[in-house]
Amino acid sequence: MRHHVIDMGEAQGQGYVGQALGAADIFAAVYAERLNYRADDPHWPERDRFLLSTGHYAIGIYAALAEAGIVPISELETYGSDESRLPMSGMATYTPGMEISGGSLGHGLTVAVGMALGLRLQNSASRVFNFLSDGELDEGSTWEAAMGAHHHRLGNLIAMVDMNALQADGPTAGVLGIEPVHEKWAAMGWNVYRVDGNDPVQLSDAFDSACAAAAPVGNPSIVICDTKVGFGVPLLETREKAHFMRIDEDEWAICRRQLTERFGTPSDADRVLDPTYLQENEVQA
Repeated sequence: MRHHVIDMGEAQGQGYVGQALGAADIFAAVYAERLNYRADDPHWPERDRFLLSTGHYAIGIYAALAEAGIVPISELETYGSDESRLPMSGMATYTPGMEISGGSLGHGLTVAVGMALGLRLQNSASRVFNFLSDGELDEGSTWEAAMGAHHHRLGNLIAMVDMNALQADGPTAGVLGIEPVHEKWAAMGWNVYRVDGNDPVQLSDAFDSACAAAAPVGNPSIVICDTKVGFGVPLLETREKAHFMRIDEDEWAICRRQLTERFGTPSDADRVLDPTYLQENEVQA
């Protein structure tokens, strides 16, 4: 998935590459073993819903959708181009498997609450997974939705937060401090799990617990994931102004080499979303 991100980023020469690299393990943990979907039928009524509240993380989701077989891998090369089904910001009207058009930060969890409530009223066993960024925790609507989820006892809602500590205007702690995050969500009545978001084992355990707790009526769950921007590519892990990266033409080869040194080649990680392959080969995203 990270190799896909680098390939798509090079097609544009820039983008939200750092966030996608940092969140790749989270996306893999959800799509590999926990999200119920049919690759050949993205609108299957009984599917679980995955909502990308942070539309600018779309490049990361496209990599997951490709590995899940929902989007052809060959289509990734059209990322961000005219007439592409893979725009730079996630759009539900264009992309198979994209449930909402994200981007107005703070709205995703609100939509997820309504969707989870609607599914329950339809007696559906489907769950709603909602991906948030730590910057969205600065938005009041997020906390209103968190209270609403507990009030309505939406046990079919599982959220996750990418805690990469970075926003467009600078470090999250400097823009508006959000800690203690764990205690805040717990006070809202959620089941809370905080893990290293770049550790597949910790992620797997946390999502196993969240999914085990899922029920039509019960406490919603959230997995708080501490991640590193650009994870897997040292050149990008230390880059300043990493929110929206501009990467020089000669640096893409360096990114690929560093990524290969850390995770291997794409062929080594073939079908990373195959749970059997993951278990037998301990391949990271």
